[in-house]
Amino acid sequence: MDVSRPVSRRAAAAAATMLLRTARVPRECWFLPTALLCAYGFFASLRPSEPFLTPYLLGPDKNLTEKEEPKPGRLLVLRVLWNDFLMCYSSRPLLCWSVWWALSTCGYFQVVNYAQGLWEKVMPSRYAAIYNGGVEAVSTLLGAVAVFVVGYIKISWSTWGEMILSLFSLLIAAVVYIMDTVDNIWVCYASYVVFRIIYMLLITIATFQIAANLSMERYALVFGVNTFIALALQTVLTLIVVDASGLGLEITTQFLIYASYFALIAVVFLANGVISIMKKCRKQEDPESSSQVTTS
Repeated sequence: MDVSRPVSRRAAAAAATMLLRTARVPRECWFLPTALLCAYGFFASLRPSEPFLTPYLLGPDKNLTEKEEPKPGRLLVLRVLWNDFLMCYSSRPLLCWSVWWALSTCGYFQVVNYAQGLWEKVMPSRYAAIYNGGVEAVSTLLGAVAVFVVGYIKISWSTWGEMILSLFSLLIAAVVYIMDTVDNIWVCYASYVVFRIIYMLLITIATFQIAANLSMERYALVFGVNTFIALALQTVLTLIVVDASGLGLEITTQFLIYASYFALIAVVFLANGVISIMKKCRKQEDPESSSQVTTS
């Protein structure tokens, strides 16, 4: 019994060594990732500009000092932000474009987030091949082309901007309604592509119009407030329509609500656009009538 144990151990050790010799691990499965990680760690820790950064900032080029300026109080910062907020949104064109920006971004996020669920209901992926990723890529590419083309369109956005927003918002509502009601996956795909093209086109115009009415120091404030309002509205809409603690509606009913949401945006901006155009027409008529009175 004492002799058999060392023999069995030796046999096991010999078998293990034979397995290690025969089982060769290819270098490609570990050498390249290891080399990439080593190179990344080296270049991530390499900061050649640090020894020269402080003399450059303190030199005549930047003329900074090492003395720390006293920081303003929180109340003063909040007061300055509030005054800037009131100053920015007191401009009627900026307020108009910002309202559309926030409302449409909320609806856009909802449609994009739940479009795949609608497509799954129209054409289940277990029964046929789906092209959801290709549709996303094509819609992004065509949206970029549309944004490039709109730079060559000459329109008086101050006069016709609200009417154009109303028209395209109504078109978005129609596209979302078609995507919801037509039980054909290719129609859904085409409607989704048109939806994204229109949104990317209008959001680019809205961003430009907002930036044109702002100084550069207030970009972060206005776009941050607009994004916050859009996300807050999206959260409320998700809790009411989608979440189980709210209504918990089916996906088709959800998209019907989203189409109605964009239709409501279109109606609001149509009414606002008609009022603004009427005011501008009256302003143009008043100088003409006054000039006729003076000449007579």
